[in-house]
Amino acid sequence: MKIAGFTIIKNAVLNDYPIVEAVKSILPVVDEMIILIGDCTDGTIELLESINDPKIKIHHSVWDPNLRSGGSVLAVETNKALQLISKDADWAFYIQGDEVVHEQYHAAIRAACEVYKEDGRVEGLLFKYLHFYGTYDYVGDSRTWYSKEVRVIRNDRNIKAYKDAQGFRKGQQKLKVKAIDAYVYHYGWVKSPAQMMKKQKEFSKLWHNDEALSAYMAQPDFFDYSQFDSLEKFKGTHPQVMKERIVRANWPISFDPAKKKFSLKDKALYYFEKATGIRPFDFKNYRLIR
Repeated sequence: MKIAGFTIIKNAVLNDYPIVEAVKSILPVVDEMIILIGDCTDGTIELLESINDPKIKIHHSVWDPNLRSGGSVLAVETNKALQLISKDADWAFYIQGDEVVHEQYHAAIRAACEVYKEDGRVEGLLFKYLHFYGTYDYVGDSRTWYSKEVRVIRNDRNIKAYKDAQGFRKGQQKLKVKAIDAYVYHYGWVKSPAQMMKKQKEFSKLWHNDEALSAYMAQPDFFDYSQFDSLEKFKGTHPQVMKERIVRANWPISFDPAKKKFSLKDKALYYFEKATGIRPFDFKNYRLIR
């Protein structure tokens, strides 16, 4: 069995993406690691070259500035990276630049790939998610955050990134997937208030036309982290690869998880999910095989 990892990245230094940690977090699971680097204006290339692992294959691309609607350029670049994966790979493990996999799940991921390798029904593996917010001590626990997504897909050239590359489709069909007992730790919302707003403004260039972008760029250079509906204290451990980054965090943000900001409908759905583990009316970009 062969597993290929793949990711895309642009301006990781400018936007403070934990891309090195992301790549290192899946290197023990994969047999090759494809990194497609966009046309950067910072030290992203040197940063990734510094990992210096023989599994890594670095490629370069130029992002189309005209593909700004709905983040479609992210899907285009992700599909380019997919095409670079060796044809003899059985599975493709996708990791985004702000996602990290805890080492405690490595064995479960490889085991699932082995178990379902010959089962043609299974087109992908479904991961659970933890979305950290503001600091490394809190996670979003409301319907604002997607709870699951596909991150391992079969190495099938008919499978493509969908919309902004959050997930994948085979033609217009949702992938048939098996859920596995593994989490992805999403750190995209953990930065200083100034760095967070800087990243938001840069990222908005992939989504908005000039008029909307101009209005967004006029906002203060300080992200308001009070705009959450519900958080809970994180009680687990972070991946080892995140240790140094967490030590460097130096921005003082505190939250009161007891405070909830819900409409009546969202409040009812929130507490129903807490009581039952079921999230009704949730959009699923996959078809779960039981």
